[in-house]
Amino acid sequence: MMPVVRFGEFEFDPLPGELRRGGATTRLEPQPARVLAVLVERAGEVVSRDELQQRVWSGDTFVDFERGLNYCIAQIRAALGDSASEPRFIETLPRRGYRFIAPLHRDVAPARARRPWYGRAAAAVLLALLLTGAISWTLTARHRASSQPGLQGADTRVRIAVVPFDNETDVAAYDRLAQTLTDATVARLAGHADRLAVVGNAAVLRGPRKFRDVAAIGSSLGVSHVILGQVQEISGQLRITTHLIRVRDQSHIWAHRFEPSAAETAKLDRDVSEAVATAVTGRLLGG
Repeated sequence: MMPVVRFGEFEFDPLPGELRRGGATTRLEPQPARVLAVLVERAGEVVSRDELQQRVWSGDTFVDFERGLNYCIAQIRAALGDSASEPRFIETLPRRGYRFIAPLHRDVAPARARRPWYGRAAAAVLLALLLTGAISWTLTARHRASSQPGLQGADTRVRIAVVPFDNETDVAAYDRLAQTLTDATVARLAGHADRLAVVGNAAVLRGPRKFRDVAAIGSSLGVSHVILGQVQEISGQLRITTHLIRVRDQSHIWAHRFEPSAAETAKLDRDVSEAVATAVTGRLLGG
């Protein structure tokens, strides 16, 4: 079997009858694929219609050969984007036959050319399994390290959890604001990933406020500090209060209150997250 060959922007694998260009693959029908294989094998030479009939159509097959060959050439040209009037790949010589005119490159690795499709699929499955196993092992190791300080090794980052901001108003529209403030705070603190390990999506953080236990959060997530936030409305005035709490003794080491005007509400997520990040870096990271 002829090995995989390249011409122009195409790569042709005769065994499965595949034309590849970039990341796209076109599978030719069996007869057009065999016709192309013959023409490529005899590149630069005129291949007569009689020779193509002998090599592609067996002698005991009774078909309309002329129509069949014309169909094959048309299919090949369509797949290559070629033209009979201005050919780049297949030249028609009236009453003589066809000639493949594009330069060939036969430096494609033979092993790749002979590898059946199921071999490639098996290799892809094996690689996926190995990657899945590696990711699972890494996540398990990180979880163990976070829950057991003695296993943290070289990770000296400060671990901090951001609890979803509580909407303590009766206004449903403020649910969205509370979520936006939470997301902005997590994103802003994550900008210090070299010195901070930020947890913002653990199930233990989403429990109702009356059942929230800062000590339990610290123990289950291996964090040393917790960020809490409240969305309130006092006498018609929106108020956002944020707290930085040390898990060890559950003491407040920072708190701040925002009472934005209507004009300031649009940038409230930026202001709150920036204030929290400044407090955290100043008090926990030394600036």
